[in-house]
Amino acid sequence: MAGKLQGIDKAKRYMDAFIGEVQSENVVRAITAASIIIGTEAASMTPIDTSTLINSQFRSISYRGTQTTGRIGYSAKYAAAVNNAPGTLKGKPRKNFGMTSNHSDAGPQKPTAFGGGSGNGVYWGPQGEPHFFDKAISGTKKMVEDAIKREMKKEVKK
Repeated sequence: MAGKLQGIDKAKRYMDAFIGEVQSENVVRAITAASIIIGTEAASMTPIDTSTLINSQFRSISYRGTQTTGRIGYSAKYAAAVNNAPGTLKGKPRKNFGMTSNHSDAGPQKPTAFGGGSGNGVYWGPQGEPHFFDKAISGTKKMVEDAIKREMKKEVKK
């Protein structure tokens, strides 16, 4: 006499849900590990004057349907301009480049310093690099790949 197995469909649904949960947790860990690696490398090459730029670094993970996305960046408004700067002033003292003239269409004006220098240290100091964020991404590719592989292989403990 053949017996009917009960609960197979329910067990399959539970197994599929568990596998999806394990993969989801592994993906989040893998993205987190990758963003920490890239962020740490970028921070080591971020130019520091007032520390505003380096302190504006952020990481986030977002979910959209079945897609999980990691972001890393800088919230300082000038971050992209600094990253993309050619670095021609690298190593030169941070100072203003001069004074504006007092001539204008509205008559004599008070001369003001220009150049944006703070007088602290050198441009791109202490170990700042032009294209620091781009270099961090390309320079950590192997470490990021290894971290993703490692995290995706881990078992989730329940």
